[in-house]
Amino acid sequence: MYYVSTRDKSVQYTAAQAIVQGLSPDGGLLTPARIPRLASGALEMLQGMTYQQRAVAIMGLYLEDFSVEELSRFADAAYGPDKFDTPTVAPVRTVDETTHCLELWHGPTCAFKDMALQMLPHLLTASLEKTGERKTACILVATSGDTGKGALEGFKDVARTKILVFYPKDGVSAIQELQMNTQEGGNVGVCSVAGNFDDAQTGVKRLFSDEGLRERLNGQGYFLSSANSINWGRVLPQIVYYISAYCDLRKAERLMPGETMNVCVPTGNFGNILAAYYAKQMGLPIGRLICASNSNNVLTDFLKTGVYDRNRAFYNTISPSMDILISSNLERLLYAMTGEDDAMVRGYMTQLAQTGRYEVSGSVREKISATFASACCDDARTKRVIAALWENSSYLVDPHTAVAFDALADYRQASGDKAVTLVVSTASPFKFCDSVLSAIGIHQQAAGIALLDQLSSETGVTIPAPLAALRGKQVRFSRSTTQEHMADEVLSLLD
Repeated sequence: MYYVSTRDKSVQYTAAQAIVQGLSPDGGLLTPARIPRLASGALEMLQGMTYQQRAVAIMGLYLEDFSVEELSRFADAAYGPDKFDTPTVAPVRTVDETTHCLELWHGPTCAFKDMALQMLPHLLTASLEKTGERKTACILVATSGDTGKGALEGFKDVARTKILVFYPKDGVSAIQELQMNTQEGGNVGVCSVAGNFDDAQTGVKRLFSDEGLRERLNGQGYFLSSANSINWGRVLPQIVYYISAYCDLRKAERLMPGETMNVCVPTGNFGNILAAYYAKQMGLPIGRLICASNSNNVLTDFLKTGVYDRNRAFYNTISPSMDILISSNLERLLYAMTGEDDAMVRGYMTQLAQTGRYEVSGSVREKISATFASACCDDARTKRVIAALWENSSYLVDPHTAVAFDALADYRQASGDKAVTLVVSTASPFKFCDSVLSAIGIHQQAAGIALLDQLSSETGVTIPAPLAALRGKQVRFSRSTTQEHMADEVLSLLD
């Protein structure tokens, strides 16, 4: 199995090389040269496995230069009981007869990024050995809230790595910020960036193309790598939980043999829903992929019109992990939908860089529309959904998950499609206490970490242990910079 750039498929990398590289030197995203198909009877076999065993079986199809023994060791370490608070790792909760919620926030940082970022450090360190790389990986991360903490926790004190996370100043929740700035570990760094997530993400991408910085780091014994979902090692573990959820629904007889399920995903950088697309291409019985956006609805508009246009107002919302106008992983979908036409993808990305917009061809738009649907909602509707789910189903969700439930309702009303649907829940409601409290009618709120206790007291829902453990933790990081000076922060981390 080789990996190619979405902008130049003539250059091939092994899986280990792709994971170490993170991003192709031409700016493209490394993607599998082919998507493997699930063997006949594989889904039935997987039903009897643990989550860890499913991860080994599925990831092994893409990682031919890794042994089963290696992947088993990695999976046991990444998804063990010391990391996740439930043996099922990614449990599926039934909301009603045709609606089920995949809870991806039972890991050490209470967000879906743990599903990949607990695995990636193992894949990366093994890949360093397989490729003969002797330098230390300097991992750069741009985060809209959850990736940062997930990456910091995953790479904390991992040998031969340094990690620096950039997040938008005033663009994450108070709990998300506290999680990052209290991070333990001798190889970690955190810095806020003036502006929004797109500013931070653009800044990180520029660092990767900064030849002067690369040369300087090389002289100090470092090379740049990424833990964002531009790294294939981030996307691959996400495919696992869609296949696992289907197996759990089949095992519980919530799905019948041959029955398809729709999947609704709150979407920002497009990596999560892209993993569902790859699962579908592997043969998982998925019908429609429903992309849910907040007021930053650039993806919703693109999926409906074929025009991607980031030249629009940016909104700071109560679902900050989706406050994104440049969705990096969409490039991988374009590569697939254009028939792996790297020149066409390269042209789209050039237009995006130069003008902030591009329009796909009619045939590409038709292919996308055959699989994807989309809807968006603002903060007011998001809060109404949180309140309704709590009042009607005693189910407490965070704002990102609420956006997905709202999008599903819109889709069902518009299409009449009543198929069984898996809604992806990406974060614990306790990471967004103020918004959730407000949504359920509590407007006189405590300050700081006391918000956790208030939400628990008002709802009777237990605070996740990793968030309860924030009490009394010392703030270690308070640095702030601008996009133009992010390289200085990188060099400071390595001093």
